[in-house]
Amino acid sequence: MNTETALFDAADYLDDDETIAEYLTAALEDPNPDMFLVAVKNIARARGMRQLAKDTHLGRESLYKALSSGAKPRYDTVLKVVRALGIKLHASPQSAHA
Repeated sequence: MNTETALFDAADYLDDDETIAEYLTAALEDPNPDMFLVAVKNIARARGMRQLAKDTHLGRESLYKALSSGAKPRYDTVLKVVRALGIKLHASPQSAHA
């Protein structure tokens, strides 16, 4: 008996603002700094890269490159993408036990 499995794609589950906010918060808390860009890329794919490229005035290729594994995008690029996705980032103090 063969069992088929499908690859997990986080973008398939990022279908509402609350889920996206929780996902991005978890990525920001991850000790691996690359997880933030992975999360932003997954959110971008869930929302649609074509529309995101239009909203940020970036070419699709530039957008994919900026969000690719190992990329070091400029802060202003990340800010454009996050804002175009309708995400608001904020800082809060760490708890005393963090």
